[in-house]
Amino acid sequence: MNSLEIKNFGIMGYPVGHSLSPQMYKAAFTAAGFVNYNYIPLQVHAGKLFMAVEAIKGLDFRGVNVTIPHKTTIAKYLDAIDADALVIGAVNTVVNDGGMLTGYNTDVSGFLAALAEANFLPEDCHAVMLGAGGAARAVLWGLCKRRAEFVAIGARNPQKAQALANDFLSYGNVEGFDWLSDEFKEMLQTADILINTTPLGMFPEVDDMPPVELKLLPEGALVYDIIYNPVETKLLRTAKELGYPTLDGLSMLLLQGREAYRLYTGELPDMKIMEKTLKKFLSTK
Repeated sequence: MNSLEIKNFGIMGYPVGHSLSPQMYKAAFTAAGFVNYNYIPLQVHAGKLFMAVEAIKGLDFRGVNVTIPHKTTIAKYLDAIDADALVIGAVNTVVNDGGMLTGYNTDVSGFLAALAEANFLPEDCHAVMLGAGGAARAVLWGLCKRRAEFVAIGARNPQKAQALANDFLSYGNVEGFDWLSDEFKEMLQTADILINTTPLGMFPEVDDMPPVELKLLPEGALVYDIIYNPVETKLLRTAKELGYPTLDGLSMLLLQGREAYRLYTGELPDMKIMEKTLKKFLSTK
């Protein structure tokens, strides 16, 4: 791409002031020599989403990232939806090709790439997932795509956990549980990986963690928390103290950002610059 060409990007949500995406993408654009690439936080109220999507076309934005509360509702205003985003039911990246808006979900590729970097193969694994919200859908789809043998979803609300499981029954062996139940504790005892998709432990509530008995996990089970602020949550700290390998959410954030950058530019970003920038801003929070 022409490094002198002016192109606009942004993140659309409400609120968006907390997002680290502007810093991350700006650093990557600068490192690549895209000096006239702008990345703008776009605060969009729920009732004005349609107008905001039309503005992407009118202002010739090349693309936008999408965050809460618009990830599910934006789909109806787009021209096309990628296969992953269709299954997950959420869009986190929109690419504008001459007025044609296509929605993608890069969370699933970020999740799987982070597992690959940690040398964990989801194929045939027994996975236990905490939470049944929006983030859980991308994680669950990633596990199903890679043919996990079984996925147990534990949540505070077992009906919500089973409803999520039912949505994915055609893709894999999935079941929902009350995370305080004896049945769920049995699931922990055969798990190869435990994944937290809840916000429990996220800044500023850093002393929180899901009510899970980590010591029930088999030796060597990977404990993965997709929260990235703080990078080491109470869940991960506790798991480390018990001797389990851990994986934090910073890698997933970076790798889903890498995929969005690729969709925007056709190139791969300087990951070291992106990571350094994120860590700098996280350390000040």
